[in-house]
Amino acid sequence: MPAFSTEQMVSLFKLISALGGEKGLIRQTEFFAYSDKDRKAIEKCKELNLRFPEITAWIRADKQDIKMIEELEIKETGVLMSCSDYHIFKKLKLSKEKAIKKYLDIAECVLERGITLRCHFEDITRADIKGFVIPLINELNKLANSNLSSVKFRLCDTLGVGLPSESSAQPRGVPDLLKELYCNTDISAERLEWHGHNDFYKAVINGTSAWMHGVSAVNCTLLGIGERTGNIPLEAMLFEYASLKGTFNGANINVISEIRNYFIDKIKYNLPENTPFVGNNFNTTKAGIHADGLLKGGDIYNSYDTYKFLNSKPRVCLNKTSGKAGIAYWINSYYNLSNGISKEHPIVGIIYEYINSEYENNSRLSYINDMEITALINKTGWDFSNE
Repeated sequence: MPAFSTEQMVSLFKLISALGGEKGLIRQTEFFAYSDKDRKAIEKCKELNLRFPEITAWIRADKQDIKMIEELEIKETGVLMSCSDYHIFKKLKLSKEKAIKKYLDIAECVLERGITLRCHFEDITRADIKGFVIPLINELNKLANSNLSSVKFRLCDTLGVGLPSESSAQPRGVPDLLKELYCNTDISAERLEWHGHNDFYKAVINGTSAWMHGVSAVNCTLLGIGERTGNIPLEAMLFEYASLKGTFNGANINVISEIRNYFIDKIKYNLPENTPFVGNNFNTTKAGIHADGLLKGGDIYNSYDTYKFLNSKPRVCLNKTSGKAGIAYWINSYYNLSNGISKEHPIVGIIYEYINSEYENNSRLSYINDMEITALINKTGWDFSNE
């Protein structure tokens, strides 16, 4: 999608802060700092004096970029350190020894200025772990110790080829990869984070596997938007966190819906309707049997209270398969009826006949929209105030 404007970055920063809550479940966020627009956004976000998320930066393995970080007084920056043979030999056209030296040179320039270094190990799931990654980590740790500075490591599944199973071998197997790092380096969970892509639909499960096997943080993007098939959706990992911990730990989960509305209304982002948690139809049923279940009990076909957590009541979409139960549920939901009507209610029969006529006599293919149903109800003069 197009890059965010300065105004959009500031607005989203405030929404992310509200979503993560005062405990900072969303701990950090990352900015580029190359353009005037980006630097202006950083300054405006800093002026908000929000504790979370902490503002960090991303720079290339280029000493010229460090000056920008110093001028902006940013305390932590990521540095790209491509580590697979594909990147080292084909992109950088270096030997492994020269690649390590290049990365150590830029790392020293960052660390000697007292800036926390976050090493972005690009394409680690296709890398030589024993022959390149582990030696690089050990050298970076020595460098950090000599400069009395901190170094962190971002493990990037750049092409989404990681596998969550304990039976899968490194570099692709996430548990085995992390075991290898823990056994052969002086590393701790708080200095490790996972960065995943969704090329094989494994972004969320690989992020969870990384959490379960020793990383403290998972990188996410809003609505999962990112390169190619996208990254790990922030909203998905918030629910994943709650599933694992039994709490949202102070996060204001309803802000997810505000973020979703901002993308649709302000940025004009075309969000697929069936996207979990945020799509228009994430809690909308189109099957009559499901609507009948919802009418008898909301928890029959709804796995959690979507109104409590996302400020979105379960809905039904009326079509030829909705049946009378679907119509009754639609009326109860749309008009917010406290007691509710049953599928035997007279108005349900009127609407049912109308829908059948549309599909059978008029060969309709599209769904029945809300405006049609409300117009039909208004035409009958039915008043739900006493229901």
